[in-house]
Amino acid sequence: MNAPSATLVIGATGTTGSRVAAGLVAEGHRVKAAGRSATPVEGAEAVRFDWNEQATFGEALDGVDRVYLIPPIGSSDPASVMLPFLRQARSAGVHRAVLLSSSAIPAGGPAVGQVHQALPGLFEQWAVLRPSWFMQNFAGFTPHARSIREDGAILTATGDGRVGFVDAEDIAAVAVRALTDEQAPNADLILTGPQALSYDDVAAIITEVAGRPVVHRHLTFEQLRDRWAAEIPLAFATMLAGMDRAIADGSEDRTSDTVQRLTGRPPGTFRAFAERELS
Repeated sequence: MNAPSATLVIGATGTTGSRVAAGLVAEGHRVKAAGRSATPVEGAEAVRFDWNEQATFGEALDGVDRVYLIPPIGSSDPASVMLPFLRQARSAGVHRAVLLSSSAIPAGGPAVGQVHQALPGLFEQWAVLRPSWFMQNFAGFTPHARSIREDGAILTATGDGRVGFVDAEDIAAVAVRALTDEQAPNADLILTGPQALSYDDVAAIITEVAGRPVVHRHLTFEQLRDRWAAEIPLAFATMLAGMDRAIADGSEDRTSDTVQRLTGRPPGTFRAFAERELS
């Protein structure tokens, strides 16, 4: 008797991938956990996968009928490696693909927006998850988390602009539904938390929960760009600072009902996230 088909989770040790893999395993689904080091993931079959090594594609796709896609990190042209993989996946029997993109990137837009645009033509069953900024950007070893620990400050060029920050737990819960429900969403899904918050609001919540003062320092676009450019290429630094400027102009000041609609429960609040991960 053949084993049931598996779901390939790319980036299975990452922020959303680890949670997607755990959610699938908890529901009894067979999971192939893909990563460059084939790191063991509880309840899953670890498999080596590297976007830049086409030789790793075949084994990763063996026995798979659906896939959770995390684009290659830091790539300005992910379509150049992702589209050949997706064509190979379709030929290998994959019939459903769920892509992690961003609320800031529409179909046909830059970078992963090109993959988003191509996905419906490759698979009859698909979804593109477009989450707002992650709440997890304030935890762990992220730039915001470091500046909070070291300086008691969050530095942005967002002004008073608001963001519908979303918990990675909720992104993963939507991904599990999109991968396993009988009917795929076949849609572009904007994912947010329950409320839009400014970075001043975020600093105030972290101050209350963590019990030490955290402030939001308002930088100009140029100040933020130059700060980033000390660590990363200027073009990438300019793009990141431009995202903050777009927030200042209101681009992320929205909430959606997607988490509630697909999972049957409301999305988590920023305060609940902070109490869980920052207290």
